[in-house]
Amino acid sequence: MLLLALVLVFMGVRSVPQGSEWTVERFGRYTRTLAPGLNLILPFVDRIGARMNMMEQVLDVPQQEVITRDNAMVKVDGIVFYQVLDAAKAAYEVSGLDNAIMNLTTTNIRTVMGSMDLDELLSRRDEINGRLLQVVDEATQPWGVKVTRIEIKDITPPQDLVDAMARQMKAERDKRAVVLQAEGEKAAAILRADGLKQAAILEAEGRKEAAFRAAEARERQAQAEANAAAMLSKALAEGNVQAANYFVAQRYLEALTAFAASPNQKTLILPVEATGILSSLAGIGELAREALGRRPDGDGRPGAGPWGGKP
Repeated sequence: MLLLALVLVFMGVRSVPQGSEWTVERFGRYTRTLAPGLNLILPFVDRIGARMNMMEQVLDVPQQEVITRDNAMVKVDGIVFYQVLDAAKAAYEVSGLDNAIMNLTTTNIRTVMGSMDLDELLSRRDEINGRLLQVVDEATQPWGVKVTRIEIKDITPPQDLVDAMARQMKAERDKRAVVLQAEGEKAAAILRADGLKQAAILEAEGRKEAAFRAAEARERQAQAEANAAAMLSKALAEGNVQAANYFVAQRYLEALTAFAASPNQKTLILPVEATGILSSLAGIGELAREALGRRPDGDGRPGAGPWGGKP
């Protein structure tokens, strides 16, 4: 009796590990699902049906060939993540759950990727993953399975297409380089023209300013000469000949200075009358004395100008 009791206890007690759920069948019919932990069943009446793994699982989709919409042959492989949510449905609604999910994913990969061009296939991987996940998850819902993610791992086009794409990419890069170079040359030409324009404007403004200042200088010089001539005329009219002697001596000395500073000067003897120079210098001295207020006739009246006017 003790031995029979131990056998009954051993057959009636079930310990379900964490992350798993077991189905119970009574006379071959599903009755309930055992949760993780200790559970009791009726010996000889109930038995364990399917031991389902409730954790998220991974299926590796093998590489397969897919023909795109533009008749390009590519090789594709992927990976599927799924989780069993209802142990009873996963055990009794489908036979061979992993094989069913694998075949369903493979078929939909051909369907989704076959409706796209090669360029779209290579550049829209996220869109492909989203469409596959939507289709496969909707198909596996009656099985009590949740497909959490489908990822395309590799898309391998034929070698001749790879070489053609490489040549196309190189040609596109060469085209962009030529365009960028042309744009750079255009910008440089515009900047050079703008610089020349600004330089010409500044040069013209400089010439204008120089001409204006030269004209102003000539005007002032002419005004000074006119004032000097007027003063000389006034002095001569008043009978002061020393002013005329001063201007003659000044021009005489300037002419001799220019002759001496000439780069092509030679030894030259000219009939220069020394008495004329001395008289001119005497006239300059007379003007200086008059400027200091001392006249040659002994009149020491201060304040008289060199030509008889006010200082």
